Amino acid sequence: MTAFPEGTILGYPRIGRRRELKKAVEAFWAGRIDEQELEQTAAELRAATRERLAGLGLGRTDSSIPESFSYYDQVLDAAVTVGAIPARFDDLREADGTIGLPALFTVARGEGERAPLEMTKWFDSNYHYLVPEIGPETVFSLASDRLVREVAEAAAAGFVTRPVVVGPVTLLALAKASDDAPEGFEPLSRLEDVLPVYVDLLARLRAAGAEWVQLDEPALVSESLPATTAQLASAAERALAVLGTAEERPSILVAAPYASLGETFATVAAAPVEAIAVDLVRGTVPDAVPGLEGKTLVGGVIDGHNIWRGDLSAAFDALEALRALGAPVSASTSTSLLHVPHDVDDETALDARLVSWLAFADQKVQQVVTLARGLSAGRTAIAAELDAATAALQDRLTAPGVRDGEVRARALSDADFARAPYQDREEAQNALGLPALPLTTIGSFPQTGDIRRARAQFLRGEIPEDDYEEFLRREVAAVVSLQEDLGLDVLVHGEPERNDMVQYFAENLDGFAVTQHGWVQSYGSRATRPSILWGDVSRPAPITVAWSAYAQSLTAKHMKGMLTGPVTILAWSFVRDDQPLGETANQVALALRDEIADLEAAGIQVIQVDEPALRELLPLKQADQPAYLDWSVASFRLATGGAAAATQVHTHLCYSEFGVVIEAIRALDADVTSIEAARSRMEVVADIAEVGFDHGIGPGVYDIHSPRVPTVEEVESLLRRAVDEIPLRQLWVNPDCGLKTRGYAETTASLRNIVEATRRVREDVVVTA
Repeated sequence: MTAFPEGTILGYPRIGRRRELKKAVEAFWAGRIDEQELEQTAAELRAATRERLAGLGLGRTDSSIPESFSYYDQVLDAAVTVGAIPARFDDLREADGTIGLPALFTVARGEGERAPLEMTKWFDSNYHYLVPEIGPETVFSLASDRLVREVAEAAAAGFVTRPVVVGPVTLLALAKASDDAPEGFEPLSRLEDVLPVYVDLLARLRAAGAEWVQLDEPALVSESLPATTAQLASAAERALAVLGTAEERPSILVAAPYASLGETFATVAAAPVEAIAVDLVRGTVPDAVPGLEGKTLVGGVIDGHNIWRGDLSAAFDALEALRALGAPVSASTSTSLLHVPHDVDDETALDARLVSWLAFADQKVQQVVTLARGLSAGRTAIAAELDAATAALQDRLTAPGVRDGEVRARALSDADFARAPYQDREEAQNALGLPALPLTTIGSFPQTGDIRRARAQFLRGEIPEDDYEEFLRREVAAVVSLQEDLGLDVLVHGEPERNDMVQYFAENLDGFAVTQHGWVQSYGSRATRPSILWGDVSRPAPITVAWSAYAQSLTAKHMKGMLTGPVTILAWSFVRDDQPLGETANQVALALRDEIADLEAAGIQVIQVDEPALRELLPLKQADQPAYLDWSVASFRLATGGAAAATQVHTHLCYSEFGVVIEAIRALDADVTSIEAARSRMEVVADIAEVGFDHGIGPGVYDIHSPRVPTVEEVESLLRRAVDEIPLRQLWVNPDCGLKTRGYAETTASLRNIVEATRRVREDVVVTA
């Protein structure tokens, strides 16, 4: 067995330092390049990543560099590798049963009448994964050797890398039952059938030159999955027994990031594997664990979730404490670095003092290398690096703006967290004069090439501010006119002035900074630039009022004011870690509360406060969830608590398991909640009906993350299911999410179909009522 390296990372950003993969994938989808050109770009990115990581200090031939590339999503990759694609895509297989790259993209995005896989959040991160569909009929086989070829590619370039694959327990635990599966079927019951494919994969990876393989098993730390902790531990015991005793295989690293393994640690420790990676940023390990003899403990002490330089001395202390368990110790990141941008040195426009507090992916690799040197040569060998990190941390805690006396002096009372009773608000809002099944959208309209070019030209100083604002006014007017022509009931202004639903607010709130190149993959080819929330938050001036008021002046219909909620602003930013999240959320909430008051004063009667990330931050451990739900709900109620009874407050949530947080959604006390429901084919309405949710609800009828245009009949079917489950007075009609990522042709066609489907259902239900 080859010894595990003293320092490694669990994964690295894969979209490219300048989003090269995103651009190439989207060019392939658009037909501008062929598959060979896409493959060439991807190979160049992988090669550049290996060279970069080696240059930062990871070894070329000791398996410390992970082979963690993906064209779209690592869960989809694992499902395709074992042949687990739904029957509706079977005709896309090659003659030998393998699944190629075009087929993978079709499974991810859908095509024609074929719906794509459902999408949801990856544990408590803002990354989205595709949910496999597995049933008794699923035939497992090694249907893709892409990972094997990438290992061989690395070997040809002189690298011995560590291939990373989602493990069998997590793959099945995250899957949903296929449409053909009987009621009550659990995909985890297929474990025995998928394990031989993993055994085959391990053998091929070994033959290609892999000395170690990383099995990602984050499901083992979660208490928020359908499978119980005991079921997951039992599955892990069986899976690792089979894989660990395979005749031809690399050494196995089992990675369990995002929280503590808890009682399951003993199960993994007893398994015939060679290394275990544990998250020591968000988790802990027991004081004593039997069965660690001959195993390496990989201590995840560098935060893979956030971008702060952190306390390097405390990280080294944690590694030294880990040694007390009696096993060799390696330094690592707590999670894959796919959650952070590439390199803080690219951020030349950021304040230099702020930069000194930060560590992006490349800096985190350097931290791991430093800690590994300390493990080998002793603490004194890295004393200078530890002292520098400590000094930066102290400077950050005492810098101006981190603590603002005026922000902290704003007093709160219980009354600030509550509006009038819902029944009183519902009666007051009848004056809005809306029809049954009111039609609206979530907020954004397509961000066209013209919009992006105009914004870039304005930021470069190539067009004056007056010309840019006139361009934006024309865009808003066109969006308002389109919605009126389509027949929508509550309109939006389309948000052409916003580059991102969080960054736009970050740019207008004190306590935030924004990056130039800090891109992080959200899903597939989509990337976002999380803002940096570094200090106390306040609102120096109104943010959205002028654009909302202008849009309202163009129509007699109601115009929604559009705000991003406090939890989502935190979830989609890199947030300060020197105070409880609830305190930071309340600061953001107070800024939004002031914005809502100004919108009302400007005549806006419908205001949407988006919280798509409410489920996202839910802790993986059940004991930690009540406290999170308390402060997250309270921050939303603080933001909206000053709104008048006649003001209709909407919120929006997307791509979450709503049944888990349905009571929290109720507690938000929004007048109308719109939610993702189309891709999951309206499954959520059963949860809504079961709990007796009595506020307005808009289950989405249009999956905007797919290029498909839903037919009138498809939308009508979804609406009728909603009408069958939920009282008519509560129901709204809307897409799953904002339309920013779609083009106008498909958006207009889809909205026309939604309007027509709504007309048909209205005719039936209104007459019946």
